[in-house]
Amino acid sequence: MTEKLLTEQARRFDDIKANYYEICGNIEKASEKSGRKKEDITFLAATKTVEPEYINYAVSLGLDHIGENRVQELLSKYEKYDLENTDLQFIGHLQTNKVRQIVGKVSMIQSVDSIKLAQEISRQSVKNELVTDILLEVNIGREENKSGVFQEEVEELAAKIAELDGIKIKGLMSVPPICDTKQEIFKFFDKMYKLFIDISSKKSDNISMDYLSMGMSDDYQEAILSGANMIRVGSGLFGARIYR
Repeated sequence: MTEKLLTEQARRFDDIKANYYEICGNIEKASEKSGRKKEDITFLAATKTVEPEYINYAVSLGLDHIGENRVQELLSKYEKYDLENTDLQFIGHLQTNKVRQIVGKVSMIQSVDSIKLAQEISRQSVKNELVTDILLEVNIGREENKSGVFQEEVEELAAKIAELDGIKIKGLMSVPPICDTKQEIFKFFDKMYKLFIDISSKKSDNISMDYLSMGMSDDYQEAILSGANMIRVGSGLFGARIYR
């Protein structure tokens, strides 16, 4: 590696370190404001387009959850992740025909929004003699260009998936619309939290509302204040994504 590349790598390591501790500090402040402890919040790093050496550097700082958006990218990086010290999840839109490629490699699939997808996860999990944890993805903003089930359809979908073997519903996830004001984003986060509490109160078999995954680089503090206990931060930790 040339001196120029080494200098660039060192600079990026420094940036990641500074970002990591700033995010951890913000998580602590937001969790205290919401009446919780920082340990109650799962900080998951979204690692799309991020090279393994930078992911693993963040892991060395204490990052213990990472999430990939694309199956092909996950597979290409899989042997390079420091999986002894971090947990790998899938957080992007998942095509049914790619389920078999990640079942057994990830601890959780956060983006389940149809019975068809759940059935394939169930089938592949049973085939591999394991249980795959999932989150139900909610399209809380009812956006046509986004995946996710509408708010009023979540309970029915959850009931159907709960009957499947090899799969366990562990909560909800959402990507709210881009908003111009904090008041707007709070409205969507509050809707998600209410839905999360409503389903939690029903105590259905094979459904445990352990995680409410919402909030990304620009709004994770607001998400925590609204009740999220898992946030997904990418560019806020690793810097702006570099697409090739």
